[in-house]
Amino acid sequence: MRVGKKEIREREAVDGLLSTCHVGRLGTIGKGGFPMVKPLNFVYWEGKIYLHSAPTGEKIDDIRRDDRVCFEVDVPIALKKSAASPCSASYLYESVIVTGRARLVEDRDERLLALTRLMEKYQPEGGYGPFPEEKLALTAVIRIDIVTVTGKRDLGEGASG
Repeated sequence: MRVGKKEIREREAVDGLLSTCHVGRLGTIGKGGFPMVKPLNFVYWEGKIYLHSAPTGEKIDDIRRDDRVCFEVDVPIALKKSAASPCSASYLYESVIVTGRARLVEDRDERLLALTRLMEKYQPEGGYGPFPEEKLALTAVIRIDIVTVTGKRDLGEGASG
């Protein structure tokens, strides 16, 4: 990392961002070698990232072609406006970037558990009932096995670290 003082070194803080952010961005190696980025709902659970998807499409094709992925989450905090110079304007934020290997989850129990964890994250009050078998058959679950993780923050001058 170029600016080491912005690195988030506390694993709890990185895990907290991965656990609480509502939207993550999946980067895949697209057809023809161009990168593709897609915003997605996700859940971070037991050190892995889980996503749900249609069983076919660009994202699935990309993962089948090359399982190397990148995943990013961020929390925008505030715009720090410039008082005198455009160079003093900045955006305060926290972010995490993960590299890993994406796998289509075939095991029914792991798929159900991942989908349950997704529902618990996005609808913690419950009330959504069981997963219908016909919908499960039409839903892919993707697991990202994390290889590297880097957290970064800018909370303003003197507040990083």
